[in-house]
Amino acid sequence: MQNSSDNPFIILASKSPRRKYLLKQAGLSFTVIPSNIDENSIPISRPEIYVRTLAEAKAKDISKKYPESWVIGADTVVLIDEIILGKPSSKTEARAMLKQLSGQIHKVLTGYSICCKARNRFFSETIITEVLFKNLTNDEIEWYINTEEPFDKAGAYAIQGLGTFLVKSINGSYTNVVGLPVCEVIEFLIKELPRSKLRGI
Repeated sequence: MQNSSDNPFIILASKSPRRKYLLKQAGLSFTVIPSNIDENSIPISRPEIYVRTLAEAKAKDISKKYPESWVIGADTVVLIDEIILGKPSSKTEARAMLKQLSGQIHKVLTGYSICCKARNRFFSETIITEVLFKNLTNDEIEWYINTEEPFDKAGAYAIQGLGTFLVKSINGSYTNVVGLPVCEVIEFLIKELPRSKLRGI
């Protein structure tokens, strides 16, 4: 991965280690510069619009500071019965979320935005993946909560971690559930950027 500079070519505007890992695995050369926008300032709207709006706000925030760079912003939520599940703030909240997801199909929505202010290029989209959970016993829920993995995760689970045992099947992009639809992001970048700029040392 290239080091930070005064003008990074590609910037990931997220502190998420999962998004960083996904882009690194895809061989992308990039610099991490998280956006510090106040997410509470973004009005709640339809989930697919809400995550896309958050992603756009993060990308634009960093793009103002680095107008020559290509900036990637993203935001992910879990949706069940039209209710958005964010990150649990306590064991009680994590327990309630996991019980709600148990044996049910839910949707994972990731909005992503890619922009370059200097080139007046701006793109954003929401990708949706359906996830089916196994029927969870109370013991399984308590064990998983005690691993502390559910915290700082939308919907109180990490499909790429220990939480993989919760998932019976998915319909759609796996990386979208992790936090970034890599296929769609790379497809866009390949169309817009020279190949030599996409891969790092």
